[in-house]
Amino acid sequence: MVFEKEAAAYHLPRAVAFDSEIMRIFQSLGLADRIEPITGQGEGMRFVAPDGELLLDWSRPPGITPMGWRSGYLFHQPDLEAILRDGMGRFPHVNTRPECEVTRLDPDGGGVTIKYRHRPSGDERTARAYYVVGCDGARSFTRNVIGSEFDDLGFHEPWLVVDLVLKKPRPDLGNHAIQFCEPDRSATYVPTVGNRRRWEFRLNDGDDPEKIIEPDVVWGLLERWLTPDEARLDRSAVYTFHSAVAETWRRGRIMIAGDAAHQTPPFMGQGMCAGIRDAANVGWKLDRILKGHAGDELLDTYQSERDPHVREFIELTVKLGHIINTTATALVSGSATPPGDGPQKLNQLIPRLGPGLEAGLTDLTGSLVPQPRLSTGERLDDTVGWSPALLMRTEFALEISETLSADLAAKGVEPVDDPAVEGWLDEIGFQAVLMRPDRYILGAANSLDEARELVAAA
Repeated sequence: MVFEKEAAAYHLPRAVAFDSEIMRIFQSLGLADRIEPITGQGEGMRFVAPDGELLLDWSRPPGITPMGWRSGYLFHQPDLEAILRDGMGRFPHVNTRPECEVTRLDPDGGGVTIKYRHRPSGDERTARAYYVVGCDGARSFTRNVIGSEFDDLGFHEPWLVVDLVLKKPRPDLGNHAIQFCEPDRSATYVPTVGNRRRWEFRLNDGDDPEKIIEPDVVWGLLERWLTPDEARLDRSAVYTFHSAVAETWRRGRIMIAGDAAHQTPPFMGQGMCAGIRDAANVGWKLDRILKGHAGDELLDTYQSERDPHVREFIELTVKLGHIINTTATALVSGSATPPGDGPQKLNQLIPRLGPGLEAGLTDLTGSLVPQPRLSTGERLDDTVGWSPALLMRTEFALEISETLSADLAAKGVEPVDDPAVEGWLDEIGFQAVLMRPDRYILGAANSLDEARELVAAA
């Protein structure tokens, strides 16, 4: 059951980018083939000094990555949300209730009583659920219910966000996002999908948030790039970018996810991505619990795995924010190549999950499994579906006993041995790896006993 306060999806863009891992999640929902055509491909990000010098280069590699998709995608959020909402309609057991605002959550030993108000009529109503996940934003009602405060990570800045629709082609603007590292007034250019473009400007002391959104002021800020006869102003608004992580993500049967659990400045385009990763993590765990495959304690690993992961993104994003404001490239030295004759190059951040589920050999536990195309032509994820999978070398698979094969089937673990998987196992030096439903590694094995331990853990 989904309680949605608004009558319809928000009609203006907010998030504008997602990465290959998020496309894999859309793939697992059976929606990637519908989503890919509405996306564009960005070329990455550049950080530029006031004199035009390239300070930091975060260009994305072209082509398909080991995850089975491109490294990054640009999109228009209302278009994406329309596909996701339509996709929800495939499931008759999902009850979506628009214009309904949750007003009270009362947990007990058997579930949670949800009290909510139907906004058009004002009627107060009640529902029951085994679990509640509050994906209700930065001012989360659910976070207040569980009594969680934010751990402040130190970045709080008001920025003007301007979305435009080009009236004529402007290929000279380029397909790289540009961070204009200008202490007098930092700015960001984002080439979103189609003819849509975004600029963001840091507010300075003395700026009036109500005045700076007025069209004349906005076009004055934009005049070095384009004029009113070249684009239509779609939206201008002031947002305060925050960096914070909730101290508690779960209390009993009530959890939070997305902006309710963490807030990320937009400089890496990872805010929405983090929320989708939360949903994938807690979603498969709730599935295992509700089907009787695991106990409630499985949810203890939700925050322990996701909190350190999202903090890595937020901490790097904050460093990038300081670069934009100060041109101090040394602040990001831990995540970039050493400066040489040219600009620093920023590496793609793919952190491991924090401490949580593990079994067998744990050298790679919490890392993402790549997604090759198998000898059948199918992508790995399409072959295994929304199930855990034991990925094995062919010779190792031949040694699996009937008993272990029966255990795999009983636990819903898909066995996979394929030349494409074997090539990856050769690289990492293991005979087998157990992949969780969210495509992260639970553990590895080099013997049949270790494989049995993995299957038992599943």
